[in-house]
Amino acid sequence: MPPPGGYETLKYKRNLPFRGPGGAVMVAGVAAVCAFGFWRLGLGNIEKRELKRENIWSRIYLTPMLLAEGDRDAYRRQQAALAREKEIMKDVKGWEAGRSVYHGDRHKPDQRIVLL
Repeated sequence: MPPPGGYETLKYKRNLPFRGPGGAVMVAGVAAVCAFGFWRLGLGNIEKRELKRENIWSRIYLTPMLLAEGDRDAYRRQQAALAREKEIMKDVKGWEAGRSVYHGDRHKPDQRIVLL
């Protein structure tokens, strides 16, 4: 016979916990994150293009100054070499400092240094 007061009621309903947002919410979230990423990528590309343009123009503007600085340095080095040659060869009779040791044009070194 059943116990007094009857049997305990059976729990037959499913008790599933909340499993998170639905699929549409997830797709919308992924789309929002991708849209934000592409927006930031576009801003980064604009910034990179601007920096590249600035770098190119800075090189264009600095080239004459760098060439002039190189010419001044080459002239200074040539004058220092001439002074060293004069000092070293001061006891040699008939020696002219800076004059080519070659008597023809066949074995002549490059004359690229422009005197200012």
